[in-house]
Amino acid sequence: MGNKRIEVVSESMFYTLMAFLHGEYSGAEIASIVETLTKGRVQLGPATLYTILGRFKEEKILVETRTDGRKRIYRITDKGIQMYYNERERLTQCLADSNTWEEEQR
Repeated sequence: MGNKRIEVVSESMFYTLMAFLHGEYSGAEIASIVETLTKGRVQLGPATLYTILGRFKEEKILVETRTDGRKRIYRITDKGIQMYYNERERLTQCLADSNTWEEEQR
């Protein structure tokens, strides 16, 4: 992969982190969870998903816990959990700023 640290959490990355909060999963399971969670609004194609998983593994946000044939199972690390909650807080603040701005403009 690359040597560049993850500085921006994309929507796909955010939902991937969210899905991993509740267990160990394979890539296919994560794609299904995200699609269900977002009612189909976010669909993780294989290229996007496996790029995210590779980057997360490289940055120790996820660890591979086992393999079953070609299927790899991952779990989120403490670093990944912290990344999720930091991004959730950032998004919450963005919404609060938006609401404040809209109220001030009325």
